[in-house]
Amino acid sequence: MATQAQSQRSSIEAAASHFADAICADKLIHTFGTGHSHILAEEIFYRAGGLANVSVIVDDELMLHKAVVSATNKERESATVTNLLASHPLASGDCLLVISNSGGNGATLELAKKAKELGVKVIALTSVNHASSAKTRSPQGVRLHEIADVALDNGGVPGDACISFDGLATPVAATSTIIGAFLLQSVVVETVARVLASERKPELFLSANLDGGDAHNKALFAKYVKKIPILN
Repeated sequence: MATQAQSQRSSIEAAASHFADAICADKLIHTFGTGHSHILAEEIFYRAGGLANVSVIVDDELMLHKAVVSATNKERESATVTNLLASHPLASGDCLLVISNSGGNGATLELAKKAKELGVKVIALTSVNHASSAKTRSPQGVRLHEIADVALDNGGVPGDACISFDGLATPVAATSTIIGAFLLQSVVVETVARVLASERKPELFLSANLDGGDAHNKALFAKYVKKIPILN
């Protein structure tokens, strides 16, 4: 993680700059990921010490807790984005964080493209190694990091799993989640520093498991629930 912290320093700062701009303009930061990338979409949503203006784009049919094969097929379909935007609109001045290790699935690419057309800054969290490898699969002929305004590179190997054993054709130990979480929390820290430097006070959630947490968060729910209905 220390290696990625150093190599991604400029991207962390650039992403934080866009996040801070959104906060100072009272805009939203949207997060989206399919499959296991959805874990990272939730990493900075309604999190203890997390930014209150973050809205996660949720679709059960793109996650793994209902139907794995169906979800895998749907994440490859660009038409999926029409339904996502109908239920979760984006606005000019917002930010969109898109997480995709492969950077090549149709729904992810289409959402990033639509967001940019709407005047939304797009931050990608991806593996440039995987996206650029011969094993990548991008039906649109472009990869997520090539669309995004800022790309956070998790440095992962093609296929994500990184440990090989003699006698096994399949490696183990995927790295994208742990490195991705580290990079995203680094962006949050840098964002808070930038907002404070602009002489504003960032709105942050407090752990509901601390005394005063519920009361602290209740005020944030009241402010943001109309913009982020999932907080209801």
